[in-house]
Amino acid sequence: MKTILVVEDERNLRAMYTQELEADGYVVIAVPDAATAKITCEENEIDLAILDIKLDGPSGIEVLHNLAQEHRDVKVIINTAYPSYKSDFQTWSADAYVVKSSDLDELKSKVRELVYS
Repeated sequence: MKTILVVEDERNLRAMYTQELEADGYVVIAVPDAATAKITCEENEIDLAILDIKLDGPSGIEVLHNLAQEHRDVKVIINTAYPSYKSDFQTWSADAYVVKSSDLDELKSKVRELVYS
């Protein structure tokens, strides 16, 4: 089974993403911040990370940079409510960029596409 790391500071969204992705057959590790994400990546084999940009403490961009340096094989989806970050060169190393929505179809489609590519 593929393991997905969800880095999201909003508890209800973490729970919703976990429930939806586990229903699709993935192992999900959901964490609220960048520090926990870093530890999680060191202790687990992660196939894909879904990152919120705006987090308490260090941003999702810092998590993205850490993944790019330390865990190059991990695919990354930026999942944020701020579409303006898509043109920010700091996010360009992500494999996909999805604007948050109550409809998770686009996010789940990107997850399937990246996990099995």
